[in-house]
Amino acid sequence: MIYLQLFLSFLQVGLFSVGGGYAAMPLIQSQVVELHPWLTLQEFTDLITIAEMTPGPIAVNSATFVGIRIAGVPGAIIATLGCITPALILVSLLAYIYKKYKDISLLQNVLACLRPVVVALIFGAGLSILAMVLFDEAAPALGNVDWIGACSFAAAFIVLRKFKWNPILTMCLCGAAGLALNLALPAVLG
Repeated sequence: MIYLQLFLSFLQVGLFSVGGGYAAMPLIQSQVVELHPWLTLQEFTDLITIAEMTPGPIAVNSATFVGIRIAGVPGAIIATLGCITPALILVSLLAYIYKKYKDISLLQNVLACLRPVVVALIFGAGLSILAMVLFDEAAPALGNVDWIGACSFAAAFIVLRKFKWNPILTMCLCGAAGLALNLALPAVLG
């Protein structure tokens, strides 16, 4: 019976938590603290902290944590399956529809109209990250440029685009260089 409750509770979370993990938190709290008193409010707060720190979506991490706490490994599997089932069905349905109707010009026109929007969203997110790296949040002015971040960005851009380096290696090298420079420069300049 507990497995069915876990599955149905997290099926609701997966089905109705539109808007990402933070939008799912009140629904998860309602299910695991209020409706089924599986966790106390303090334990729920700890759960959210752990779910945010671990890789993956907050709702899926929460389902896994609650499932393992309530019914061990089988409970974790059941709760996680309940959480991801709506997304699996929706994505499978969309993939089927796309495969079946991909040659229809109306669908191609809709997708063609969406491509620039997706590019603009990714570009906007990239600019936000770049601004956060380059400028001090308190006073984004030219005098407050993080030159280490700017040089790391330029170097990474060049080696990724021109020399086709591995992105993970590039990130690790930029992180190590940034750490070393941020630790060494104050000692040298100060």
